[in-house]
Amino acid sequence: MTDASCIGVGAVLLVGGEGRRLGGIAKPLLTLEGRSLLARTVKVLVDAGVAPIVAVGPRLDDTDGVAWTREEPPLGGPVAGIAAGLARMPAERVLLLAGDLVRPAEVVHGLLSHRSAAARASADGVVFSAEGHPQWLAGLYRTASVRHALDGLETDRNASVRALLGGLAIEWVVDEDGTTADIDSPADLVRAREEIEEKP
Repeated sequence: MTDASCIGVGAVLLVGGEGRRLGGIAKPLLTLEGRSLLARTVKVLVDAGVAPIVAVGPRLDDTDGVAWTREEPPLGGPVAGIAAGLARMPAERVLLLAGDLVRPAEVVHGLLSHRSAAARASADGVVFSAEGHPQWLAGLYRTASVRHALDGLETDRNASVRALLGGLAIEWVVDEDGTTADIDSPADLVRAREEIEEKP
């Protein structure tokens, strides 16, 4: 069902990582509940009325509703990916999301539920924080604020996401129960499947 409050919100999914700790596997194509991580996230976004959805990285599949683009240079890092995604983003606000989220529905709906409060506070974004660590790729931002931050980095696309977004005015959402968990290793995948697929 479309959430009308999401009008004016797009999404950039960063799906171009090398997945070295998983033997070079494209992490967004790993499966939970019989669907790829990418497909699970896209469904959540489509159902919420988020558009456009821009995936940055090599084209992994032909998922409906997704526009694909590449960072420059390829495998140039997350800041280069954010820049490429924002180049195709007309929406006033943008969800910046990792492509390997285990619980995309909780992340997306958690961020969107804080959208109005952030707007009243004139914040640049709403971002999850887990154990005191910002989860920059589980955030909802003013598109113009991120573009301004990119301009400040000039051509340094090798900078960290923290260097890009750390100067923004952020409203924090505390992740107390693993909402922002992602998959970086085989152990993470096993744990996610146990938690998601074997619930009573």
